[in-house]
Amino acid sequence: MARFCACLSPTTQQARAHVEAMGAAGTGRASVDVPGAALGLITDEPGRADGPFTAFGLTAVGEVTLHNRPALLSALHAEGHPVPAHCSDGELLLRCWARLGDAGVALAEGMFVLAVLDGTDLILIRDHVGARTLFYARAEGAWTASTSLRALRRWPALGTSMNLSAVRSFLTFAYLPGEETLLTGVREVLPGRVLRLAEDGAVTETVHWEPHEHIAEPVPQDPTEHVLALRALLEQATAERLPEAEPAAVLLSGGIDSSLVTALATKLHSHPVHTYSISFGDELPNELGYSGLVAAHCHTRHRVLNVSGKTVASRLAEAAALLDSPVGDPLTVPNLLLAETVAADGASVVLNGEGGDPVFGGPKNLPMLVQEMHREAGAPWDEDRATAYLRSYRKCWTDLPTLLTPQTLDALRDAPRPQRFVEPYLAPGIDSPHRMGHLLNQLLHCNLRTKGAHHILTKVERLTASQGIEGRAPLFDRRVVDHAFATPPTYKLRGSAEKWILKEAVRDLLPDTVVDRPKSGMRVPVQQWLTGPLRDLGNDLLLSRQSAHRGLFRPDTIRAWMKGEGTLLPRHGGKLWLVLTLELWLRSYAL
Repeated sequence: MARFCACLSPTTQQARAHVEAMGAAGTGRASVDVPGAALGLITDEPGRADGPFTAFGLTAVGEVTLHNRPALLSALHAEGHPVPAHCSDGELLLRCWARLGDAGVALAEGMFVLAVLDGTDLILIRDHVGARTLFYARAEGAWTASTSLRALRRWPALGTSMNLSAVRSFLTFAYLPGEETLLTGVREVLPGRVLRLAEDGAVTETVHWEPHEHIAEPVPQDPTEHVLALRALLEQATAERLPEAEPAAVLLSGGIDSSLVTALATKLHSHPVHTYSISFGDELPNELGYSGLVAAHCHTRHRVLNVSGKTVASRLAEAAALLDSPVGDPLTVPNLLLAETVAADGASVVLNGEGGDPVFGGPKNLPMLVQEMHREAGAPWDEDRATAYLRSYRKCWTDLPTLLTPQTLDALRDAPRPQRFVEPYLAPGIDSPHRMGHLLNQLLHCNLRTKGAHHILTKVERLTASQGIEGRAPLFDRRVVDHAFATPPTYKLRGSAEKWILKEAVRDLLPDTVVDRPKSGMRVPVQQWLTGPLRDLGNDLLLSRQSAHRGLFRPDTIRAWMKGEGTLLPRHGGKLWLVLTLELWLRSYAL
């Protein structure tokens, strides 16, 4: 288990020194026979890194899991390039890139990042939806890239510090929605992209995949063809992600998304299916009745993990430190505990139902749809879509003037607006590659490229990898996503029925009670935690000398929030949770 780092520098000696400084020393694989370059594995961090490997004169290192090897092997064979039977997933992807270019990467389906040495250039490749992450930076005439943000933090040549712009973005979104990271000078490769980093510092980006809207007109009255096509793709995506020769593990919340993955796994797998749910206590609203119903219906071995506030308080710092970018999601610790439980049961792979909302139209789009219905151009209360989108998140964006210190606000005065992350999708130009005609698809595209890639998938990947298992999301399959954007929006949001086509595609596999129930979500007792087991921790951290010295937050605002005062309710717990999560993450990175 390892992460990787790569360096392109004026001399080979410098490149090796940079890689060693990032933590790859002693791996025995920290150098390659490419002048001015070095590749290495960081063995003290959990990940799937492999390499270096070579093909067609190129050398690479990567974290690569492919779900459609037969299709890639066939494509290479058709081009006259048969592949050795022992070829690893990383080497196979390198061969696809070397022989087929961007089209070869686009053909791949899986979870991958790849760093390729191509002459005097360093090529960085990230998968379609962002299932794995990759960061890069430049200093002292050298390019470095790593799947570990912590490794770049250790790079002395970079001398990185806290990025205030990213602090504001995190407090606005509860994650970082684009290229920026919380480290100055470090950027994240966007999903679906190929970056070429040249020796002279030039950066060239190409897109190997971006979803496009392909809606046939007129819309057919009978949706059967779309429903059946989606069902076939769901079965293919699930089957390709099932583990070989072992039981399948599925995280089952009781909602339609995780329930359909459970049902498909049961139908398609030749081994038993084990399901896992979490509970915060019987006194809170939960979905355990539905998850239990699905488990009984599908005949799975089902386990319910009870999570207490005391446990969350004791593990929160650990969970925050495992993430390369903070995620203000109160389910982070429960997700980590689930990963531990699955790993303890001997599984190597765990499936989940993530992806249904950002791809097929979950309830989080409703505030924006309602806002659009009632827009009145020129009215005092009217605001553009991007600003309305930020407001709909209901995080700390509107509280920033009273949350951040005057000096922090002054330092951010000329920084780019957070709206820039969503404007390409919600207000695209006429010739924009992101342009989609239907508002629902614009919202889904935005959700996919921001929350999907930078919150959902990265959280799942980092937490499961920390336990030596691999989290896989069939609903984020690139072919499923393509089908979603070729589906008429009226099939996704049909009257008041959300994700209608997704439900119809699996209606025969699940009880109607599960398929037709409205989405309720899991009630996480954040407020109880913050006034109970996390109260002392929150006070000690957020009102500490270290936090005050950093100078981000106004102590009077933090004190009021800790007491539940002011106009913060009813989102009091969630907003305070963001601040606490950020504080823990900054401490873990010594910022």
